[in-house]
Amino acid sequence: MKYYQIQKSPFVVPTDDGKVIEEHFGLATDGNSDVSIAHMIAPPGWSEPFQSPEFDEYTYIIKGKKQFIIEGEKIVLETGQSIKIKKNARVQYSNPFNEACEYLAICLPAFSIDAVNRES
Repeated sequence: MKYYQIQKSPFVVPTDDGKVIEEHFGLATDGNSDVSIAHMIAPPGWSEPFQSPEFDEYTYIIKGKKQFIIEGEKIVLETGQSIKIKKNARVQYSNPFNEACEYLAICLPAFSIDAVNRES
């Protein structure tokens, strides 16, 4: 029995907004529904619709800045900072800044398009 798994080829999620999403572990990569771990790069000017995910999401900023609007409160994280957003919180993620934002996102349980509950 092997007690580890090295990820050498993460699943690259197709996007049409310039955002790079590489899922290293999760539903799309290895079928794991317990946790998802993704490396992301959000280009300047990027944003997503508001959503109320059915999972906790942890974000760690590797480089740049990222804006969060959580239940009406605007928060900006910078390089080296992290945040936990509890499930069912209404949140919008964006990068209204002039440089790309590189970060890690960890979702518990794993991210799924059915559980993110994006607003139209």
